[in-house]
Amino acid sequence: MFGRDPWGGSLEISNADSATDDDRSRDLDRAALMRQLDETQQSWLLAGPGDQAGKKKKKYVDLGCVVLDRKIFMWTVGTILGLGVFIGFVMMIVKLVPHKRPPPPPPDQYTQALHKALMFFNAQRSGPLPKHNGVSWRGNSCMKDGLSDSTVRRSLVGGFYDAGDAIKFNYPMAWSMTMLSWSVIEYKAKYEAIGELDHIKELIKWGTDYKRPVTECHSCSDLASEMAAALAAASIVFKDSKTYSDKLVKGAKALYKFGRLTRGRYSPNGSDQAIFYNSTSYWDEFVWGGAWMYFATGNNSYLTIATAPGMAKHAGAYWFGSPNYGVFTWDDKLPGAQVLLSRLRLFLSPGYPYEEILRTFHNQTDNVMCSYLPLFNSFNFTKGGLIQLNHGGPQPLQYAVNAAFLASLYSDYLEAADTPGWYCGPNFYTTEVLRKFARSQLDYILGKNPLKTSYVVGFGNKYPKRPHHRGASIPHNGVKYGCKGGFKWRETKKANPNILVGAMVAGPDRHDGFKDVRTNYNYTEPTLAANAGLVAALISIADIPTGRYSIDKNTIFSAIPPMFPTPPPPPSAWKP
Repeated sequence: MFGRDPWGGSLEISNADSATDDDRSRDLDRAALMRQLDETQQSWLLAGPGDQAGKKKKKYVDLGCVVLDRKIFMWTVGTILGLGVFIGFVMMIVKLVPHKRPPPPPPDQYTQALHKALMFFNAQRSGPLPKHNGVSWRGNSCMKDGLSDSTVRRSLVGGFYDAGDAIKFNYPMAWSMTMLSWSVIEYKAKYEAIGELDHIKELIKWGTDYKRPVTECHSCSDLASEMAAALAAASIVFKDSKTYSDKLVKGAKALYKFGRLTRGRYSPNGSDQAIFYNSTSYWDEFVWGGAWMYFATGNNSYLTIATAPGMAKHAGAYWFGSPNYGVFTWDDKLPGAQVLLSRLRLFLSPGYPYEEILRTFHNQTDNVMCSYLPLFNSFNFTKGGLIQLNHGGPQPLQYAVNAAFLASLYSDYLEAADTPGWYCGPNFYTTEVLRKFARSQLDYILGKNPLKTSYVVGFGNKYPKRPHHRGASIPHNGVKYGCKGGFKWRETKKANPNILVGAMVAGPDRHDGFKDVRTNYNYTEPTLAANAGLVAALISIADIPTGRYSIDKNTIFSAIPPMFPTPPPPPSAWKP
């Protein structure tokens, strides 16, 4: 037989070859029959074609690599589907049926004290009080302030009374507003979590809306610069309200400029203000105010002022070892300014030409933190554990809370910068050491002291009952008492009829002793500035979960344009 070969020529198909193939096929079949077969294979060979198909369909399911009994397979699939439907049904019920979540843990003692400490500011308001002020025994006051003064003749209603004697002092009031604003800028999420953000912002606005010249001031660099700092810091707090924030910045610019042009202290020797709130210098306010102006505006000229080598020298940045170095108060803002500018170096690092002084401030901040630790003996501590930053003088608590705030805040800065601690000489200390110091001071104030008494009115089971405070001492009985008429209530030994909730009194003496006597203001008088430091310290150390970091790293830098640090100038040409 021949056929066509597609490659050319003929193709022959041989019958002999076909026979040979059949023979080979029969040989292979015989070999297959000689092989040992298992039970399944034997059943297939013994059954006819129809029986094979029927049995395969009825008894087995071939999954390719596995042959299963059909009943077992169907039971398994049904079970899986049934379980899936059941689980889905249960999950649907769980989602639809309301269920109670476990209650959140109770607030720690610092959060509880913070709620009360903020109420003190409500009690210190002057002018027409809002209906929701929350202090039942307080009413409107000084409603014609300024209008009856022939030297002023304009309304000066509002603001806060400084302490217990119904007097307003702009210098400590401005510092108090700066401190409250700083605490909100850093710990806004904490305030929001405990429901106090709107409250503290309202208090800050109450202060920044007020302006009151107690006496005419023609050379008051310290006062003007501190007021500029207060308005600048508040502008960051209210940055979401652009109109109001811009208004604050405008006022801050005018005040800082005025302070720079008119060199002098607001409290010259012999003045009334020198008796109560004497300012020792205005250079620290230039650094402090300049730093806040830079953060509020992003204008490098303010940072240039704050980091000028001469400015740092006059402010006392190189006086480490002096008795009051590192004591942050309404008078000396340098320790706070150094912490604030260390923040700038840690997170933005602007480089030249600011790096030299920023590094100095950063190093000095480390030294200040070391000085707060008992083992370095920079300051004495009472036997009960209270640091004596004013060297055994009266009213020590205001200094302790400020130090606690700086220590706690700086530890948060370091952690947010992924830095586990800092060095004191050759020794390394973790951030927890700073927090331990801060907690120890607040714990003392809240009752962990030899007298087992809280120095915050209304907090704990035992607290001062006779704060030196006019409003809290006079009964709220509908009778109006004049200035002289209230003195009889000052002299009484009875407890105050009105509880001045949240007021931190002046504090114990250097031997941990305390006299709950209304007439002795060195023990029992609360002040606006002291409570501002207390609020800042409490919010910084309170255990309020808000995220990875306790502080808000970025809000304070919102006005600063992107940085491209300028490299330092090349060295001068070599001269033989």
